[in-house]
Amino acid sequence: MSSGPGAPVFMDAALLDAVSAAAGASPRRRKNHNFHPRDNAVCHRLLNALEPDSYVPPHRHLDAEKDETFVVLRGRIGVVCFDHTGRVSAARVLEPAAAVGVTLPAGTWHTLVALEAGTVVLEAKAGPFVPLTPDERARWAPAEGEAGAGAFLEGLRALFR
Repeated sequence: MSSGPGAPVFMDAALLDAVSAAAGASPRRRKNHNFHPRDNAVCHRLLNALEPDSYVPPHRHLDAEKDETFVVLRGRIGVVCFDHTGRVSAARVLEPAAAVGVTLPAGTWHTLVALEAGTVVLEAKAGPFVPLTPDERARWAPAEGEAGAGAFLEGLRALFR
């Protein structure tokens, strides 16, 4: 059996444990494990491990091809969608025992909130990777690492209590 290019990569407990451990050790408290070979690939598939104290600033993807799909493999995640003023328009818990995933249409303001340690989601969206533009960043929410980000995250977490 080949172990070179083209070998299968199983999304098993060992891989989820490894990416969760990397997220726990990361200053951002989250870590990606990419299955796509490069940032300019036309399809991005990745594991995204998030710890409860990781702040993902609300954002959107304006490219009409960049719908995003998240499927929870382990843990619990809160998905929050907003209108253009920052008012919450939808909030839902995703977990393997209930609603397991969501597809967010391009242009939807959104964020993810890890509700359990060791949370891992499978994320898929069109490539290539392009950093968010100013119009894709929520001006009504603090940026990651900015003063107020912790309080904003706590407010999001409160939606799921």
